[in-house]
Amino acid sequence: MARAKAGEGHVAHSRPMEDKTGMDGTFHRPIKVTVLGAGSGFTPILANDLFSMPGSQGIELVLVDIDRKRLEVMHRVVRLVAEARGYSSSLVKASTDRRKVMGGSDYLICTMEVSGLECVRHDNDIPKKYGVDQCIGDTIGPGGLFKGLRTIPVFLEILKDAERLCPGAIVLNYTNPMNMMCLAAGRSSDIPVVGLCHSVQGTSHQLADRAKVPHAEMVWECAGINHLAWFTKLEHKGRSLYPKLIRQAKKDLENPVPGEAKEFWDRVRKDVMIHFGAFVTESSGHLSEYLPWYRKRRDLVKKYMVPRYGGESGFYARDWPKWRKQSDDWRRKALAGKVELPKQRSWEYASYIIEAREKNVTYKFHGNVMNDHRGAGPLIGNLLHDGCVEVACLVDQNGVHPTAYGNLPPHMAAVCRSNMSVFDLGAKAAIEKSVEAAIHALYLDPLTSAVCSLAEIRDMTLEMFKAQRKYLKGYR
Repeated sequence: MARAKAGEGHVAHSRPMEDKTGMDGTFHRPIKVTVLGAGSGFTPILANDLFSMPGSQGIELVLVDIDRKRLEVMHRVVRLVAEARGYSSSLVKASTDRRKVMGGSDYLICTMEVSGLECVRHDNDIPKKYGVDQCIGDTIGPGGLFKGLRTIPVFLEILKDAERLCPGAIVLNYTNPMNMMCLAAGRSSDIPVVGLCHSVQGTSHQLADRAKVPHAEMVWECAGINHLAWFTKLEHKGRSLYPKLIRQAKKDLENPVPGEAKEFWDRVRKDVMIHFGAFVTESSGHLSEYLPWYRKRRDLVKKYMVPRYGGESGFYARDWPKWRKQSDDWRRKALAGKVELPKQRSWEYASYIIEAREKNVTYKFHGNVMNDHRGAGPLIGNLLHDGCVEVACLVDQNGVHPTAYGNLPPHMAAVCRSNMSVFDLGAKAAIEKSVEAAIHALYLDPLTSAVCSLAEIRDMTLEMFKAQRKYLKGYR
């Protein structure tokens, strides 16, 4: 999988479902796609996307989940999705044993959750005792680290199985913590893995809306790490959009209103843009956990945080179990014909990557890959060379080709590096099952280190290991 030459990734791409250039041919073969963690709420959407690909010569879709009850329900739902798109429901298969069904897969899509329902309160509440206030807590910080410690060992076992059963497959990972997952995979397996997140395309459309310009006319470049990638270029007809956006952001922050009024919602990202000169890809709730400046004092939380993904304390721990129940309710209603199945192809990258590869056309997307990709040199020169970065990628019949970005502006790169040190040690902890490496990771975490002493961080980490020992086998 060769690297594309520098500059090829610096082209704005429209909403994927509108970008059909070269996508009007036919597949050259039937394909097999296996979804791991198929009980996920992603699955009906991704299945509809796959069955919406024009020119398919046949798709065998295999659903894998260890929760037999949820898998049985999802199997029935996805069979309905297939039939609604004109495919035979017999093409959709399901199993609780991945090893029996992975063989011959062309693509593995990972959407799994490991012990999340059992541990989401531990991930939030124990750090809260030590003053670490989290909103999402599933990609960085104490919550993100422990999600990684539970999830990465399972992921690496899946990749070992893939090396034996489907060595030609490409792994498309949607599971968080994205950076640690892809980093551990890159250090442990030869199976090609690319991490997919919708924050780049979502934020690019959001910025076009705020600047009141057509997205198709906006020229932009974006690079960094997952949830902390920077729109270093944002132009319309040769002029930077940042002066206008920064002026508006200052007005919004000077005249805040309560609640979730759209124009006042994104306070952390707007403040970062004012001070750093560029907008970041992920929600203010996520971003506030990647930085040391916004969640360390009650007055700052009150000033910058608004409900839900705007930064609300404990939002994910409180609402995630509700979403799971709502998702299960939706599935039951779908089977009873009381709600509509997905009708439009979403803008999630997975199906467009598969379609482009099978039709041998070039498609651009932003993916999470190793910075020193296949030993070809760093994609982003001033970030850790053995780390994971998010950059523009191209895909064709030969696979995924990340593009070289160059160097980020130094102040932006420094913020990314502060997070990459956490991911570096978090991946090491998961690969080696090392308690000490996990402690070291949180020593360096920007938010945790802003509010805790080294001794407090050690005590907190050990308390989390004790609370989750049932789900962290082999750590020592």
